[in-house]
This record gives sequence, C-alpha cells and structure tokens, in this order.
Amino acid sequence: MENVILTIHLILALLLIGVVLLQRSEGGGLGLGGGGGGGVMSGRQAANALSKLTWIFAAAFIATSLGLTIIAAREAATGSVIDQIGAGAPASDTAVELPPAPAIELPPPAATDAPAAPPAAD
Repeated sequence: MENVILTIHLILALLLIGVVLLQRSEGGGLGLGGGGGGGVMSGRQAANALSKLTWIFAAAFIATSLGLTIIAAREAATGSVIDQIGAGAPASDTAVELPPAPAIELPPPAATDAPAAPPAAD
C-alpha cells in the first residue's frame, strides 16, 4: 500500500512541476500564451484551467504526503531507535569485556632519528 501511494505521490509531484512551468509568469516564462483570438481556449481560459489544475494537484500532493506520514507512523515500532539497539540497558548486561591490550615496549630513538638541524642563515 505504501508503494502505491508513494508512486502516486511522485507522479503528482512531476505533474505539479509541469503545470506550474506551463503557467504564464509576469515575465512571460514558458507560458502557453499568445496574442490573438483564435484557438479553442483563450489565454484567460487557459490560465484559469491551469490554476485550477495546480490547486487540484497541490491538494492531492498534500493528501498523499499526509497518507505516507500516517502509514509510516503506524508501521513504526512503539519504542525509539535507541530502545531497539539496547543502548538503554545497563552497561553490565550489554558490554563485551575485551582482554587487556599487551604492553609494547619500544626502544628509545636512535641519534639518527632526530630531526635535521635547520640550515644556517646567511
């Protein structure tokens, strides 16, 4: 069910983007406009239709967003993620004791390991 709503949500997002880009902006944009009177729909009728379509797509997009949120909330576990991994339990129950690291004794640095002296200034 979640995948179906998610698919519809993505299609609505693409349709909403397309309808918004088709609308005429104040500067002309990608609008369908055009001067003259010919054609099936006038410029004003097309703007009204695109405006209504934008509202319909936006309302459906918000509805699918809310639906996805509700579905995700129902499927979520009652506890938090920290409760699921067991971080809230006492340390003695969940801690794994590691053996102590072996002591490594290093020899002192040799005289040749010292950094070189800076060159003398002229």
